Amino acid sequence: MSGGGTTRISSIVEEVSSERLGGRVRELRRHEGLTLDALAEKSGVSRAMISKVERGEKNPTLVVAARIAEGFGMTLSQLVGAKERHEVVVVPRERRMVMRDPETGFERQLLSPASHRRDVEFVRNVVPGGAGSGEFPPHRKGVEEYLVVEKGRLRAVLDGEEYLLDEGDALFFEADVPHRFDNAGSGECVYYLVISSGETWRGAFGQTPRRTPDCERTSSPVAGEGI
Repeated sequence: MSGGGTTRISSIVEEVSSERLGGRVRELRRHEGLTLDALAEKSGVSRAMISKVERGEKNPTLVVAARIAEGFGMTLSQLVGAKERHEVVVVPRERRMVMRDPETGFERQLLSPASHRRDVEFVRNVVPGGAGSGEFPPHRKGVEEYLVVEKGRLRAVLDGEEYLLDEGDALFFEADVPHRFDNAGSGECVYYLVISSGETWRGAFGQTPRRTPDCERTSSPVAGEGI
């Protein structure tokens, strides 16, 4: 990637991680008629932390940001993204929305258009050696995730059970359970994730919760890896 592209990605990371995210949280909270205390109760994130995020004083980790998004009944990408209404959308590599965890270096790159209208998100995740995503909260019932490892070795922990995945391995799970992804190898790990919620959001800020029929879990733990 050219230097200009790298600079562009860095600016997106900074924008999403601080002031822009804080403004989105504040705007959405007021739109929903929520107090700081009410959002704290819904998300499991402290009132003080939410207040600091809104003022741009604190860069939240990906897990904290995801919890705030769940408090609003939406995904992380929908919380930080802009509406996109084109039927065909090209997302240039240098304009890809990127969110990097300031503590672990875990990086989340949104490959699909950021939109409240889409029911599917396509994400590329980069996990440095020895790092992990941290534990994400359960999504709403009906949200599904599909994952494939491009590079390295990944440990997926789903509701307390471990699944070890090597390059080329794929995984499906119902995402209404706590989940986390850790680099289980010695080098960088890269994996792609598709999040499907089954029903499109209507209107800005996802005013209509999404539901899909339950489906049977098809994956099983790696032998000896359950915890």
